[in-house]
Amino acid sequence: MHQANIILVTYPEDFAIEEAKSLVESMPEYKVVKVFTQKYLNRAKYGMGFGKAEEIKQFVSQAGNIEKIFVDEHLGAKQIFNLEELIEIPIIDRERLILDIFYSRATTNESKLQIQLAEIQYKMPRVRENAKLMSKSNERVGKGGMGEYIVDVQFRDLKRQMGFVKEKLKDANLKRHEYRKQRLRKGMFIVSLVGYTSSGKTTLFNLLTKENKETSANLFTTLSTTTRSLDNSSNIDNKGDVDVLVVDTVGFISRLPHYMIDAFKSTLEESLEADLIFFLIDCSENLEDIGKKYSSCWNVLEELKIDKSKLHIVLTKVETTKSDKIQEIMKYMDDSIDKIAISSKSGYGIHKLRNLIASKKAHVKDEHSKLAPS
Repeated sequence: MHQANIILVTYPEDFAIEEAKSLVESMPEYKVVKVFTQKYLNRAKYGMGFGKAEEIKQFVSQAGNIEKIFVDEHLGAKQIFNLEELIEIPIIDRERLILDIFYSRATTNESKLQIQLAEIQYKMPRVRENAKLMSKSNERVGKGGMGEYIVDVQFRDLKRQMGFVKEKLKDANLKRHEYRKQRLRKGMFIVSLVGYTSSGKTTLFNLLTKENKETSANLFTTLSTTTRSLDNSSNIDNKGDVDVLVVDTVGFISRLPHYMIDAFKSTLEESLEADLIFFLIDCSENLEDIGKKYSSCWNVLEELKIDKSKLHIVLTKVETTKSDKIQEIMKYMDDSIDKIAISSKSGYGIHKLRNLIASKKAHVKDEHSKLAPS
C-alpha cells in the first residue's frame, strides 16, 4: 500500500502531539514525516500565523514529496482555501480526519448512518462558504432551473438527506429500545464499558465475555455498541445462569465536535442506561495525559446526564504502573465514585470486578422484587 507523506501541524504540547500522531497513524495510508507546532491554530486567515504557514510552504517546496497537510484543529472552508492557495498542497483539518477514520471503521448499518449524519453536519456550514469563495475567485456559482443558486439547491439537498438519515436512526433507536425492554422483562443485568478511545474497553470486554473482538492501539477501533453475555464459567452468582450482558461502546476523544457527539448520542445514551457502568482509565500513561482524558470523558458523560450512582472508575493496565502512582491517580478522580484497579493482561483485580458485578446484580434484583406487585 502506498503511504502518503503527511505534515502534521498541532499544538506545542506532548499530549496534543501524541494524540494527533495517533489520529493520522490510525489511517494506514498516511505517514507523518514532519511535525510543526503552533500555539494558536484558530486565526482568521490560515488558522495558524502567516509566518508558520510560510515556514511550512518552504519545507514543502524543499522536501518535494509531501502529499497532504493535517491541521489538528477545526478549520473553516475559507481557512482551508487560503492555506491550499498558499502552500499548493491539500489540507485536512481535525474534523475531516476523524470522519475519515469513522468511515474506515464503521461496520454496522447504524454506525454508518451516524457517520453520514456527522458528515452532513460537517458539510452544511461549508456549502455557502465555498460558494462565496468561488465567486471571489471569479468562478461562476451557477443557477438552477428556477433561478435558484446551485448553493441553495445543495443546501436543501443536504437538509433532505439529514431528515432521511435521522428517520433511519430513529427507527434503529426504537428497535434498540425494544430490545432493552425485552432484556428487562427477562431480568437481564446490563454492564456497560465506557472511556477514552484505546483505554482497554474491548480487551476487558473480550476477557469478560470470551469474545474475540478486534483490539488495536489505533483510535476508534470500536464505533458501534456490541453486547454479549458475561462468561459464566467462573459462576459469579453460584447459579450458573446467563443473565448478565456486557456492552462495549465507542471511545471518547478530546475536542470532539458537538455535532459528532450528537450523531452518536442515541448509541451512547443506550449504553448509559445500563445497571452498572465501568468508566475505564488507562493508568499506564503519564498523570497529565490521564487528567486530560478523564476530563474529556467526564464532560461528555455529564452532557449525557449520567447517573453517578451506577458509575465505577476502573483503572486498567495496572501491570505497567507502580502502586503509589495508582493512589495518585485515584486522588485526582471524583471522591464520590468507587474505584477499582485491574489488569486484563495479568488478571489482577478481575475476580474483584466480577464480584462487584454479582453484588450489584443481587442488589438490583432485590430492588425489582420490592417494586413487583405482590
